[in-house]
Amino acid sequence: MALPQYKQDFLHAAIQGGALRFGSFELKSKRISPYFFNAGDFFTLELHMPIADAYAHTIVAEAPEFDVIFGPAYKGIPLASTVLYALGRIDFAKYRNVAYSYDRKEAKDHGEGGTIVGSPLKGKRVLIIDDVVSAGTAKRQAIDMIRAQGGTVVGIVVALDRQETLPDGDGKTSAIGQLRKEYDIPILAIVKLNDIIAAGTKGVISDSDVIQRIQEYRAKYGASE
Repeated sequence: MALPQYKQDFLHAAIQGGALRFGSFELKSKRISPYFFNAGDFFTLELHMPIADAYAHTIVAEAPEFDVIFGPAYKGIPLASTVLYALGRIDFAKYRNVAYSYDRKEAKDHGEGGTIVGSPLKGKRVLIIDDVVSAGTAKRQAIDMIRAQGGTVVGIVVALDRQETLPDGDGKTSAIGQLRKEYDIPILAIVKLNDIIAAGTKGVISDSDVIQRIQEYRAKYGASE
């Protein structure tokens, strides 16, 4: 089955722009990964449009109803506003009253003050948007922050699901899987590692050696939940 066009466009932009790179990369877990993804490299309009559109299409297809898109500082901040705009281009009538919000790393003690910028979160259904889930620590902090503001987290959307086990876990569960269990919320991704492998078999990624190394990495560290 072919990948949806928006996923293909996202992968193409990520590879061409260097946000998705192949080689040998040491992760925080000390694992040596054959690929590395950094959403911070989507800093030109040419690259930012495909990722914003891909997030929006993922949300339209899979996300529950929500009132606010929340982008955790820092990478989530530009994503929150641009993805809301992309949603408006797809279905303005449906999303016209949806708002966005983000946090400050340090509370502001003058002007409007506080740690939250944008829409108030009290009584709102909140969808978190970010680049990836690593250990899940940052997402837990975001959930706690939103709850402290009186909001309800209804889901999380990220760009990439690595589909790999936690270094200190049970050998079966990924960081995303662990968060799903803890909070009982959907956690969506534009693409998963399996999609990258599938892209290789469909010619979106032309280097067969790269795909083979990724398949070997998946066999060694892949989550089974």
